[in-house]
Amino acid sequence: MPHWDLEPSTLLVVLDLVGIFVFAISGALVAVRKELDLFAVLVLAGTTGLGGGFLRDVLIGATPPAALADWRYLLAPIGAGLLTFFFHPTLGRLERRVTVFDAFGLAVFCVAGAVKALEYGLGPLPAALLGMVTGIGGGMLRDVLAGRVPVVFRGELYATPALAGAAVAVVGLELGAPLLPVAVAGAAVCLVWRLLALWRGWQAPMPAGPASV
Repeated sequence: MPHWDLEPSTLLVVLDLVGIFVFAISGALVAVRKELDLFAVLVLAGTTGLGGGFLRDVLIGATPPAALADWRYLLAPIGAGLLTFFFHPTLGRLERRVTVFDAFGLAVFCVAGAVKALEYGLGPLPAALLGMVTGIGGGMLRDVLAGRVPVVFRGELYATPALAGAAVAVVGLELGAPLLPVAVAGAAVCLVWRLLALWRGWQAPMPAGPASV
């Protein structure tokens, strides 16, 4: 029989680092397209990669946040930012794949956030909400710093898949299921929903009629 019941701390670190690196690339690409300098590229990479986890850790009282307590959490966005700065033409041509990677980042972050919130004693609903915040927080901060309307407010199905994935992970853990299958199931729900939304052009409901009030 395979050993599915991994240590939560080990899985959390792996999920966090993967999500940080992927999100950091998307943040660095935004800076490059805004024709900003290297410092700005690194700032947006770090903000996008670390923002959601930083918000989660502050809200649940996990201080100092993992982003400040573990050097690997700082190295991941720096590496992603430098990679994007020097090779952005190649990454730009691969934007559709980068978008897919971003969906993977969203999937792993929403699960990691929910699992860590449960570890710190939060109930199922707050844990699921914090999983969503972990997934979307960095992108929202990135867009605000870059002077853009955050993606989650532009009709894209982004926050909803993150909440669904986090909810699946929370329900599974509350029912006593092993961590690894639960994490995979939650991430898969978020990832498949997000990729289907991108492929089919699904949008969240928008106000009908003229915008003036």
